[in-house]
Amino acid sequence: MDTLSTGNLVEQTSHLDKSIQMSHDYLLNAQYAEGYWWGELESNPTMEAEFILLNYFLGIRDEGRNRKLVNRILGQQRDDGTWGQYYGSPGDLSTSAECYFALKLSGISADEPNMVKARDFILSKGGMPNARVFTKIWFSLFGQWDWKGVPVMPPELMLIPDWFPLNLYDFSSWARATVVPLLVLMDRKPVRKIPDEACVDELYIRSRKDTAYAIKRPSKLIGWESLFYANDVVLRQLERLPWIPTRGQAVRRAERWILDHQEEDGSWGGIQPPWVYSLMALHELGYGLDHPAIKKGLEGFEAFVIEEDDTLRVQACVSPLWDTCLTMIALLDSGLRPDHPSLAKAGSFLVKKQVLNGGDWQVRAKGTPPGGWAFEFANDSYPDLDDTAEVVMALNKVNLDAYEGEKQEAIERALQWLMGMQSSNGGWASFDKDNSKGLISKIPFSDFGETIDPPSVDVTAHILEMLGQLGFSDDIPVVQKALAFITNDQELDGAWFGRWGVNYIYGIGAVLPALEALGIDMKQNFVHKAVHWVIEHQNEDGGWGESCSSYVDSASRGRGPSTASQTAWALMALIAAGKSEHPSTLNGVDYLLRTQVSDGTWDEPYFTGTGFPGYGIGQRLPDYLNPEDPGYQGEELSAGFMIKYHMYRIYWPLTALGRYRSHMNGERRIISRSRGVAIAGKNRVEKPRRKRLKQLIPMW
Repeated sequence: MDTLSTGNLVEQTSHLDKSIQMSHDYLLNAQYAEGYWWGELESNPTMEAEFILLNYFLGIRDEGRNRKLVNRILGQQRDDGTWGQYYGSPGDLSTSAECYFALKLSGISADEPNMVKARDFILSKGGMPNARVFTKIWFSLFGQWDWKGVPVMPPELMLIPDWFPLNLYDFSSWARATVVPLLVLMDRKPVRKIPDEACVDELYIRSRKDTAYAIKRPSKLIGWESLFYANDVVLRQLERLPWIPTRGQAVRRAERWILDHQEEDGSWGGIQPPWVYSLMALHELGYGLDHPAIKKGLEGFEAFVIEEDDTLRVQACVSPLWDTCLTMIALLDSGLRPDHPSLAKAGSFLVKKQVLNGGDWQVRAKGTPPGGWAFEFANDSYPDLDDTAEVVMALNKVNLDAYEGEKQEAIERALQWLMGMQSSNGGWASFDKDNSKGLISKIPFSDFGETIDPPSVDVTAHILEMLGQLGFSDDIPVVQKALAFITNDQELDGAWFGRWGVNYIYGIGAVLPALEALGIDMKQNFVHKAVHWVIEHQNEDGGWGESCSSYVDSASRGRGPSTASQTAWALMALIAAGKSEHPSTLNGVDYLLRTQVSDGTWDEPYFTGTGFPGYGIGQRLPDYLNPEDPGYQGEELSAGFMIKYHMYRIYWPLTALGRYRSHMNGERRIISRSRGVAIAGKNRVEKPRRKRLKQLIPMW
């Protein structure tokens, strides 16, 4: 990789200004009238497959929309007949099985060449007996898997008080909202009759009759897995009783919980899994399609589906608040005036979206007043800490004129909420406080996604960056505890694990800007190790990339085709560490300038967002697993959930280019030296306000 010459640097500067302006033009034109920015959140084709199954379960028949869903699923199928979890991933058994079943239920013949390929792949992986639990539940709902082959989860879980060692609130927020409706479905065990030609007996290596439906016994005789397995055996015997005294009360409590947790937009938790299961659970409890809860739930999906070119795709979630605050930061960091009308409109939108009511988070953070922001348009039950930190950073930099008072009050409420949500180990999680009981991930039911929500380095770093921008330094206990959490989690080679972004590049890209904002000495050895890691993992083309497979394959750590968003994270880390003039930085900037397309964006087919790494515990493992280890998943990430944020390819590169230009102009450094907030070296936090903000932070 050649270093840019001096002459090329002059040309790069001119190109840089033009590039930033092009991205500004694109984003300002892309803003919605209400003030927000919003890009598609792409995941995998089980979203469309499960939407087909949901409609069939509820008795909804819309052949036109179903055809569009089928077209989307077929368009996502690979040449080898498989479907996968992310762009470029190997085929996944469960994903492929769900797509295959949805297509057959929609009238696609099993004799079609693409279906034959899909079936051959599914059988090569062991067929339905090797699918994940959630796939087996979907198949059970239509009689294509036996309910006795699903782990037992009794509704009585609803009756366990939240102070008990294992209870509903030990599950992560997303798992909790999914488990409650599943308790109803797994108790009632409904089966919807389907046409004979839609059955999928061919996905079994043995005949359905000869298939072993028993839950797989753990390999170790002693351990939590064995204890929970024994518990499952006992529960199965209890399920055979003709009457269970507590069952009716438990189901009624689950029903009430579901109704109480429906959001204003009709969703549950703002995400697809609890949404579809809640609709099916209520329907099974006798709620008709005309019931307000069902009706609102079905209508709410309209904001999550995208119809285009005779296809219909379903988003697992929507990200308008996340996209809005990060777009604002990108525009501000790249030189847009703080009082620009577009930023003022966006800031006003965000202030109005602050969540001011309580939620499940209060179970572990008693006495903490509300003040967070959600990821979606409507999710009052589960505001998240990451969004809140980024929203505060965006609002803190904009000038809202007549609404400045409301803005400052919103920031103060957010600060109080975030401080009350700090976990005991010093870090911050995404939705809850001290949600770290790994035992939950050991139950037979938990073979997909993350069942707990422990603190993560990236969320913690974003909150520290926010505190630094608000004028706080590392001399207060709350910051010291968080810094200890981050430094203790650094890996031997200098990298940090990325929980919500792929992966180590994201982790480092979050930590180093946070340290800079706090005024930390960036010449320390642990910072040097992180910088060295970034430089060592730069690609020959000047960019950076990291495959989703880095969550399961050590050789993929920091390795993969260059992407705009991951290159931006690497550059943000280097710039924060004072390496603006380093050859790696110059070549990274050059990569972004060379690859920008004419509309001011960048092309990025790869998935760089993370929903679930698939470890069950929501944090990095002590070491990579081997195929013989329990919980092992290959590069297909069968227990994971990966995301492509369609706006990551725009606002992250713009942020990096803007910060690079500011550093080269000697501006952004003022942030850390002044302990204040700066936009291009201006607009520091006033001393009275800084004093008031500091009073909101407990000095424990």
